[in-house]
Amino acid sequence: MAIHEIQAKQMLSHHTTPDSWFGLKYTFNIYRGCQHRCIYCDSRSACYGIEDFDDILVKVNAIERLSDELPRKRVRGLVGTGSMSDPYGPIEAQYGLTRRALEVLLRHRYPLHLITKSDLVLRDLDLLARIAETAAYVSFTVTTSDDALAAQLEPGAPSPTRRYAAMAALARAGVTVGVTMMPILPFIEDTEENVTAIVERALDAGARYVIPWFGMTLRDRQRDYYYAQLDRLFPGLRRRYEQRYGEAYECACPNAARLRGLFDGLAARHGLLTRVPPYEAGPVGEQLSLL
Repeated sequence: MAIHEIQAKQMLSHHTTPDSWFGLKYTFNIYRGCQHRCIYCDSRSACYGIEDFDDILVKVNAIERLSDELPRKRVRGLVGTGSMSDPYGPIEAQYGLTRRALEVLLRHRYPLHLITKSDLVLRDLDLLARIAETAAYVSFTVTTSDDALAAQLEPGAPSPTRRYAAMAALARAGVTVGVTMMPILPFIEDTEENVTAIVERALDAGARYVIPWFGMTLRDRQRDYYYAQLDRLFPGLRRRYEQRYGEAYECACPNAARLRGLFDGLAARHGLLTRVPPYEAGPVGEQLSLL
C-alpha cells in the first residue's frame, strides 16, 4: 500500500433530488482507495477510475475546497460521506481530515449522514453530538455479526463487535445511528440466522434504522478480485457464482425474497425504519426542522 497526496478540484457532488436510499443532497469523499480491504468492495470497479484500490489517495486540500463550496450552496440538505471510501480508515488517524470536515459542517449548520465500518468515529463524538442538534446520522455497515467471518471478508476493518459498541456510544450521545446491511453475500451470509443477529444486535445498540439489500454487485475488476478471494477462502464457491450469475451486475441472493420477508417482520415488530429518517431541506438561513 502506498499513500499519495493529491489536489481536489471539487469536493461536493450535487443530487437534483435527494437519493431514495440515504436521502442525500450532497456527497463528498476525502480519501480514494480504502485500507479495510473488503473482498466484495464495488469501488474496485473500473468505472470509478482508481487504478490500484489498495493505494490511498488523500485530498489534502479537501477542507479548503469544502469550506469554499458549502457556504455557496443555496439549499441546505443532507451531506453524505463514506460511499466510496471509509472516512475513518486508518489513514484518518494520521491526517485528521474527516474531523476537520465535520467542523466545517458544524460551522455552517449542515446535517450529516456518515457511513463507516470503524470505531475511530468515536474520536469525533463531541462534534457529531453538536451536529446532531441539526441532524447527524451515522450508519455502520454490517454484513455479518460473526467476528471470525468478518475478519475473512473485511480483514482491515474493526470487528462487528467494535462497531456495535461504537454505535451504542453514539446513540447515548444523541446521534441517530443505524446499520447499512449490505451487501449480503450469496452462499456466505444469506442465512436467516445472520440477518436476525444483525438486526437484534443493532437494536441492542440503539439503532433507529437498518437499510437492507440482500445481494451484491459484481463487475469487471471487482468480480476478478472477489473470485480470487473466494478461491483462497472458500474453495469451490466461485463455480456456484459463475453458474448462477454469469456476467450479471446485480446478484440477488437466491433466497432474497424469504430474507426480505423475515427482515420486514423484524422491522415492523421493533419499529425499525428501513431508510434514513427524512430531513426537510430548505434555503440556507431558514430555520429547519427534522421530521
